[in-house]
Amino acid sequence: MPKTRAQKEEQLKDISQRLTGSQGLVWAADNGLTVSQTEELRAKLRAEASGLKVVKKTLLKKALEQAKLQAEMEGDGTLAMAYSETDAVAPARLMHEVSKDNDNFVILGGLLEGKFIDQNKVLALAKLPSRQELLAKLVGSINAPVSGFVNVLAGNLRGLVNILNAIKDKK
Repeated sequence: MPKTRAQKEEQLKDISQRLTGSQGLVWAADNGLTVSQTEELRAKLRAEASGLKVVKKTLLKKALEQAKLQAEMEGDGTLAMAYSETDAVAPARLMHEVSKDNDNFVILGGLLEGKFIDQNKVLALAKLPSRQELLAKLVGSINAPVSGFVNVLAGNLRGLVNILNAIKDKK
């Protein structure tokens, strides 16, 4: 059953809110995804505080025009639009995982902090580690000199204990 004009306007308003309120947003041609694959993608996105919305390409184009954003899209049909208000990398990473498994699921582009990024930039973004991984690496880098210093100090004590043990064994 076709959607009414009011339903389309409501959907357009929702898409516009997603465009302006998201840190990262990625869209892909959702050809060939089964319902179970789509639900699995939704669950993975939900686990990372993100979401997925299936939208018509014409509505997305109108929402981009209303937000005064320039984006390049080809053809007609529906798109899978993944978005996150907190993590700019999560939608790109998860959509890239799905596109590796399904040849018909093609990433077309996205938005990063309100600016259009093409397919190549989305794929480069998808290869970045997550925010948690980057924070863990930062903490490890900060902690490395301290733990090295502790090991140097402990090395002197270990050497003293080994010498005392050798003297004990001799007697």
